Amino acid sequence: MDTAAAPVSAQPEEIGSFGRLIRVIVNPRPTFESIVRRPSFVLPIVIGMIFFALIVTIFTQRGGWPSFFEKQDAKNSRVQQLPPEKQQELLNQQIKVAAPFGYVEAVILPILSAVIVAAIFFGLFNLTGSSKFGFAVALGIVAFAWTPWIIHGILGTVIVSLKDPTTIDLENLVASNPAAFLSDDAPKWLSALLGSIDLFAIWTMILLAIGFSATNPKKLSFAKSFSFVFAAWLFFVLVKVGMTSLFS
Repeated sequence: MDTAAAPVSAQPEEIGSFGRLIRVIVNPRPTFESIVRRPSFVLPIVIGMIFFALIVTIFTQRGGWPSFFEKQDAKNSRVQQLPPEKQQELLNQQIKVAAPFGYVEAVILPILSAVIVAAIFFGLFNLTGSSKFGFAVALGIVAFAWTPWIIHGILGTVIVSLKDPTTIDLENLVASNPAAFLSDDAPKWLSALLGSIDLFAIWTMILLAIGFSATNPKKLSFAKSFSFVFAAWLFFVLVKVGMTSLFS
């Protein structure tokens, strides 16, 4: 007597790190599900470092730092209160350390930022009981949710390579937020506020919400996940605007 073969459950597709970089943009939900099952985080962080360092290198070689710091100092009330000779000394020192400091940032900032943000969400979701997952999962979700910033880095590299360096604003390298269209004499707190309302930041928040909702789809909806992400972003913006207002 023939017997029906037992159905074989389909195994979820596992996606490698390079595939995740592409699929997190075009098909994020199954990509983050794969990250939850098998976390990885090194590749997007390393690529972020490379583009950060590349932008610093090109901007330095094209002589962009003097103009950049002259504009920054002109908007700083504390610098403007200094005697002219002190202002020039400060400018010379800023230009001297800009590139080395930029390379240190390129190495440290992507790692440190990813670890801090992952730690915040790891604690936020686990302590509230919204979901339970390990720190490696949180770090993997954060790292790949920042993939839009790799696109930002590609665009930024093109801009610093082609545009007149004296007209480049490194704080708004890609005009993806309203702060890029403010006048030079606009208040710095307003620039910090509008600069946070960035297309790439919004894109990243959406991916973070999808990623963390994938850790517990039955309990943690996209809407609930996004509310946590948005609250964390709003807190960061308020602190950033407050600190900018205080020290500018």
